[in-house]
Amino acid sequence: MIEVVNESDYPVDEVSIAEQARFVLDRLRIHPQAELSVMFVDESAMTDLHVTWMDEGGPTDVLSFPMDELRPPREGEPMVEGLLGDIVICPQVAHAQAEMAGHHTRHEVGILLTHGCLHLLGYDHAEPDEERLMFGLQNRLVAEWNALVRLAEGESR
Repeated sequence: MIEVVNESDYPVDEVSIAEQARFVLDRLRIHPQAELSVMFVDESAMTDLHVTWMDEGGPTDVLSFPMDELRPPREGEPMVEGLLGDIVICPQVAHAQAEMAGHHTRHEVGILLTHGCLHLLGYDHAEPDEERLMFGLQNRLVAEWNALVRLAEGESR
């Protein structure tokens, strides 16, 4: 189950976010009943979370709060149900980052959503090898999602 809540003033397409989260989790072979919460908050709320949990000032783009420490199953292993955790995204920070990168805010939110999912599943980027693995997987998943969206948009025309 995927729940998307927008507590910010920034418009968010909750259905599209839930669909992308489901896509990412499916690609990583996470049980369809695994619970995920995605929350969008304003800069003030994100700053409070950033200070409380990371001991760093100012708003950040995304925070992940794992619950049951679910991991993608290896080949042949069954999928496990459980509480995946919470992802918190600040759309205002995402918007600023998107402008700097020269792409749409929705694309940036998709990157952050995928990044948050990977953190919930135990991926990290503290070490160079971990960073290559995590960002390689993140880039692949975002590209696959974008190709699927483009295909669907082309079929609806």
